Amino acid sequence: MWITKSLWFEIAVVSIIYALGNILMGHFEERTPKIRRVGKYLLTLLLVCCISVYFGRTTSMILLSLFIFPLLYVHGYYLPKKKGINGWTGEPKSKYYDFRKWNKDLFSK
Repeated sequence: MWITKSLWFEIAVVSIIYALGNILMGHFEERTPKIRRVGKYLLTLLLVCCISVYFGRTTSMILLSLFIFPLLYVHGYYLPKKKGINGWTGEPKSKYYDFRKWNKDLFSK
């Protein structure tokens, strides 16, 4: 009944990943411009679809799943050990805002 031989499968997988990411972790991107967030999604979608077309679905899904390793490195090692920031909660907020080069004054324009 379901046909997964089209690129809609890749679009659905990438979209689900980004939707869950934005729902669960979007509060860490509160000051990132919306256009940058949308651009990141579209670039990922384009790359995954192009890799799927030229090298096959298996290759694109393997490469997409390999992005878990940089995520684990950054959140599990780099942020806590090198920057003193909890990689899962973003605390202390002052260090996280310094790391992201964001202004700490929430009410400034």
